[in-house]
Amino acid sequence: MKAKEIRDLSVEEVTQRIKEEKEQLAHLEFQHAVAELPNPILIREKRRLLARLKTILSETTRA
Repeated sequence: MKAKEIRDLSVEEVTQRIKEEKEQLAHLEFQHAVAELPNPILIREKRRLLARLKTILSETTRA
């Protein structure tokens, strides 16, 4: 998800998306700890998306 797409969402939608991404990241990290993931790059992508969502959320609430 690109930054422009995130900026088009409402604050509630971004907050909901952050919650969902946190859950997915926790699930991926657990899977990675228990067994090998087929694509471990997904963890990095989820972390970066989560950071992007949080950054844009803070930008919109500050403005």
